[in-house]
Formats: sequence, C-alpha cells, structure tokens
Amino acid sequence: MAGRRRWSTEEILDTAADLLRRSDAESFSVRKLAAALGTDSSSLYRHFRNKTELLRAVADRILAAAMDGYRPESDWKQRITATALRLRDAFGQHPQLAAVWGRYGSGGTGSRLVMEEVLQALRASGLPDEEIPHRYHRIVILLAALITSEADIGTLTPAEYEQGMEQFRVAVLGADPGRFPALAHFAREIRPLGADRGVAFDEILATHLAGIEAAIP
Repeated sequence: MAGRRRWSTEEILDTAADLLRRSDAESFSVRKLAAALGTDSSSLYRHFRNKTELLRAVADRILAAAMDGYRPESDWKQRITATALRLRDAFGQHPQLAAVWGRYGSGGTGSRLVMEEVLQALRASGLPDEEIPHRYHRIVILLAALITSEADIGTLTPAEYEQGMEQFRVAVLGADPGRFPALAHFAREIRPLGADRGVAFDEILATHLAGIEAAIP
C-alpha cells in the first residue's frame, strides 16, 4: 500500500490560509485542516506544535507578502505610512487573517521585516534611541487596531451589514432628544462605524506621526 503523502510546510500554510478566508480563527482547527489535506492531525504537529503556532505562521506570511518588493523611500513619516498602507492592503485582501494577526501576533520573517522598517524609519526621524522602542510599540498597536477593525467590516455578509445599518439608523435617528440631546442634535451628521474608514485610517495615522514629529528634539 502506498505511503501517506508528506505535505510541505508551505502547502500546509496555503491550505490553512484558504480555510481561514472562508471561516475564522475561532472555528478553525488543526483537525479541519488535516481533513482538508486528507491526512491526520498528528502529521501536522510535526510542523507546528499547536493551533496558535500555526495561526501565527499564516499571519506572518501575509506580513512577508506585504513587504515583498518594498524599498524605503522619502522621509521617515512617508516610510511608516507606506508600510502601514501595505499592511492594510494585504490584510484587506485576507480580512479573516487580520484578526489572527491582531490577536496572536507573529514572530517570523514577515514580522521582523515590518519591525525593522518601522524602527529604521524612527531612527531616521532624529528621535533619541531611548524613545524609539516606546514610539514603535504605540505605532504597532495603532496599526493592528485600525487594520483589524477595518478588516472586520469586510467579513460581514450583505445581510449582516444591512442589519447593522438598520440598527444604526434606529439608534441615532430615533434617539430621544430629552435623554440624548447631543446625539439628537448631530444625528444626521453622525456616520456609521464602517463609513470612511480609509480616510479615518489616513487621518489617525498622520495625526499620530505628527505627534511624534513634535517630540523630536
């Protein structure tokens, strides 16, 4: 009888990414991945010790793909902005994996490429070395939050999106002026959470980088 096929790490990650695009990290399991590959879970544990390690590896591939072909150009703020937009676009194409990155992080080559570029850009800004780790940490938290939040909207079905919009309209336009006077006053100008996320992303990041610039000696 022929021996069972040995799957490469790359093939395992390709299949895991495909499953995650059609589901989410919570419902994903090594058992489901093994079934999709036509093997058993034990064979996958030769490559990854557990589900979390596997998920981190999948997220890291997105980071690596985002940085593929990147060349630092212009000043430090534009370098960080360019990196941020690459990550946003990459996870925008794989919204289910954005939550994986935001929750589990990554420690592979992709993660190191992102870390190196942001740290190099901050050093180029003129900040003292002792301030750079703190500033780096805040930037990464901001990017993870913005990218994960934006990607979450992309995972909604049309029916779920419309249901959310209806709830928004009821909550805002139907607000009692006596109890919620400010909300009633601005009701027709308030936008739903999913609106203008691209513009908000740019503005929030630019404001944060301007704050760093103001702190440069």
